[in-house]
Amino acid sequence: MDSGPGTDTAPLTGLAWSTASAPPPRGFSAISCTVEGTPASFGKSFAQKSGYFLCLSSLGSLENPQENVVADIQVLVDKSPLPPGFSPVCDPLDSKASVSKKKRMCVKLVPLGAADMAVFDVRLSGKTKTVPGYLRVGDMGGFAIWCRKAKAPRPVPKPRALSQDMRGLSLDPPAQPSKDGFPERTLSRLGSRASTLRRSDSIYEASNLYGISGLLCLC
Repeated sequence: MDSGPGTDTAPLTGLAWSTASAPPPRGFSAISCTVEGTPASFGKSFAQKSGYFLCLSSLGSLENPQENVVADIQVLVDKSPLPPGFSPVCDPLDSKASVSKKKRMCVKLVPLGAADMAVFDVRLSGKTKTVPGYLRVGDMGGFAIWCRKAKAPRPVPKPRALSQDMRGLSLDPPAQPSKDGFPERTLSRLGSRASTLRRSDSIYEASNLYGISGLLCLC
């Protein structure tokens, strides 16, 4: 775990709180340190046995346009209403757990195919620290919260396997059967029969003509 588990190549898909005594939720990475290198544990000042770590989850694939990405993050006064489209960041094991008595963090999730901008990383620092290239979201639990935004990537359609019917419409010539294959022997047999029939038909027709001419001479 480090001060910034997010990457510049994959947007975040979610944020969650995790107690210091338990591992992060599956698929998430915890921000264990600030950019200064100090522990980034929230909540210890509120008589809790163990603090909380902020955890991030990054997008693993661009093939699902309906997968949500984090489009925005806000820190609100606890009693203030949530902005439209935002939801609070909660402990996945206790949806009612509160990291701070005065403030709460919330995120806006948008499907990948509909997102123009997305959050790619989140970092924590002391309140007087500046993190270049990051936007300050707000203060909470004695930390300044920073996020890095960039243009959201476009989803990539999944490759589709050609069905049997589609392969039948291919412009490629069909594979030629082997010389010892059954279809070729059948065709050669049919060809010989056809040529035999044509020769017999021509002989029969010629004999008929000679027979008719002989009868005419006798008459």
